[in-house]
Amino acid sequence: MDSNKVKRKRNQIPFGIMVLVFSIIFGISLYYKSKLLPFFWISGLAFGFILQRSKFCFAAALRDPYLVGSTFITKALLISIALTTIGFTAIKYNSYINGQEIPGQNVVISISPAIVIGGILFGIGMVIAGGCASGLLMRTGEGFQTQFIALIFFILGSLWGAHDFHWWNEKFISKGFKVFLPDIFGWFGALTIQLIIIGILYILLDRWESNGNEDF
Repeated sequence: MDSNKVKRKRNQIPFGIMVLVFSIIFGISLYYKSKLLPFFWISGLAFGFILQRSKFCFAAALRDPYLVGSTFITKALLISIALTTIGFTAIKYNSYINGQEIPGQNVVISISPAIVIGGILFGIGMVIAGGCASGLLMRTGEGFQTQFIALIFFILGSLWGAHDFHWWNEKFISKGFKVFLPDIFGWFGALTIQLIIIGILYILLDRWESNGNEDF
């Protein structure tokens, strides 16, 4: 192969140093506006770095077992859900036993046809864009040009959904019903049931991959 035709790989270190310096300076400037803003800034950078290095994508977690037979990302998603289940249960239960308002109860959304319709629309969008919201942002940051187009329509779709939310809430969401498992099974029972379901799914995924998606 002609060495002249070999594309030289750019040295990324200077760019990395520039980004690091900018991040530090910007974080310091945020501190003078609010002491919480630097925490959000650092958390966002760390979360983005982890997503980029791990190539984690919710769409891939649901897609890969069927397309390529890989369940690695799907298992990682289940583990993350299990860990967050334990953590958030501890936070909510601590507020409950202390007679405080349980955090996050205002985001317990009613089960209604809006969830099914929204899930189908979001699923179609994930297939067309080739990834979920986290994967889209990750690949946009990496410089994939097609993802910029998907990001624009992702924003437009979100704005459209926010504009029509009142109609969806009036026609569907408000007429649904809410399910909060601790009210039905108790705190320990709800935690146990959810972890058991996650464990069963993990075992099934392990069998799916080990059997090569056949004779499952």
